[in-house]
Amino acid sequence: EVQLEESGGGLVQAGGSLTLSCTTHGFAVDDYAIGWFRQAPGKEREGVSCISTSWGSTYYADSVKARFFISVDSAKKTAYLQMNSLKLEDTGVYYCAAGTKTTMCHTPSGMDYWGKGTLVTVSS
Repeated sequence: EVQLEESGGGLVQAGGSLTLSCTTHGFAVDDYAIGWFRQAPGKEREGVSCISTSWGSTYYADSVKARFFISVDSAKKTAYLQMNSLKLEDTGVYYCAAGTKTTMCHTPSGMDYWGKGTLVTVSS
C-alpha cells in the first residue's frame, strides 16, 4: 500500500526556518516525482516544489525560489522541504505527493498519491 506521511510542521515566526519531512511507504521513491504542495485557508492547493531523482530535475514556485529547498534521501525513502526566511504568506497546510508524470509534478492533478498534510503557521 502506498503511503506518504508529512511531519515537521508547526508555528514559526516570520524570518524563521522549518524543515518538513515526507516519509514514504509502498513504492520506490526514485521511480516517482515527489512534490510539495500547500493550501492556505480559502485558497486552492498550489505546487510549491517537486523533484525527480531519476530525471535529476527540480521545480520551485516563483514565490519560494531561493528560500525553499527540496531533497530526497532514497535510502530513507524520505523527502524533505527546507523552508527558510518564512513569510506570513507561507502559512498553510503542506502536503507531499507522489506521481509518475514528472513534467506535471508541480500541479495537483499530476500527482497520484497524497499525504494528509502538516500545518505550517508563520506568525509576525
